[in-house]
Amino acid sequence: MPLIFSKADSVTEALFDYPTYAPGFGLANGHLQSIIPSVFRQVEVPFQRSKLELPDGDFLLLDQLKQHKEAPWVVISHGLEGDSRRHYIQGMAREFYAAGWNVMAWNFRGCGGEINRLPRFYHSGAIEDLKSVVHHVLNAEQAEKVFLLGFSMGGNQTVLTLAENDLPAQVVGGAAFSVPLDLGACADELAKPAQSIYMKRFLRDLKVKVEQKAELFPDVVSAKDYETITSFHQFDERYTAPLHGFSSAQDYWQQCSSRKALCSLKRPTLIVNAMDDPFLASSCHDSGLSERCTKLYLETPSNGGHVGFARWRLNQPLWSEQRALAFAHYVMEKSK
Repeated sequence: MPLIFSKADSVTEALFDYPTYAPGFGLANGHLQSIIPSVFRQVEVPFQRSKLELPDGDFLLLDQLKQHKEAPWVVISHGLEGDSRRHYIQGMAREFYAAGWNVMAWNFRGCGGEINRLPRFYHSGAIEDLKSVVHHVLNAEQAEKVFLLGFSMGGNQTVLTLAENDLPAQVVGGAAFSVPLDLGACADELAKPAQSIYMKRFLRDLKVKVEQKAELFPDVVSAKDYETITSFHQFDERYTAPLHGFSSAQDYWQQCSSRKALCSLKRPTLIVNAMDDPFLASSCHDSGLSERCTKLYLETPSNGGHVGFARWRLNQPLWSEQRALAFAHYVMEKSK
């Protein structure tokens, strides 16, 4: 499948000719790509942890790899119910660090092994937290160049942030993989019987947080009859929307879907959404988006699953990690 690029920005030959993802033998299946790396891949980097206090009294757990002050920074955002220990975060951190970058991998509120202080936790449009991390890197680390990188829900946040009018000049661009550009349509997709294995896992993991919140804030959150919830339609209606100031799940999805921000991107942004991703709706593969949005580079390889892009040598660098680094180097050169 040909790669789709924006026509407004000149594209270097190296960028245009970057090889598309090709799965290993027997891995050309979106479900296998989504499951096998998550279960069997083992990557670990020596992150140094710190805590970032937020203006509203809450906090974020930060994990970083630093080498020298002049090196550029990559800020990495994980997916729903993920954290900085997930293989795709550790692998991406390893790849960028080896290439001479400083790395900041942050954990959403309530992720990373410590429950957050407030009744709220995180959601697909919670970009104020990502922006706080970016400003921390700029102020505390005196970063001169920053590249944003996100996966799944973190990819949605990354895209929304890159479209903000107050995006700091030091942010040179970003990349996002397996991005639910249309949250409502993706919720519909995950509600299908074929995706039940993923939905059950998400709801099982989220139940832990709901029960913790219900114990800490019984007047705000209730875990009663949680077992009756079978979809994001129900979960977001009962928890995500009211806890984060939305009138309904539909209101949340409409306000926080990153598809609406694509034509407002302020920096070059690569989005890679595999055609066989079992989490994504067809609206997340619209090749015409790159024609309409001048800063967008959309790639839709035939295979890759959800945050997969693996071959059988699972612990070696993934195609997605090499692709992200190549694009980051491209925008770094362009920003000079």
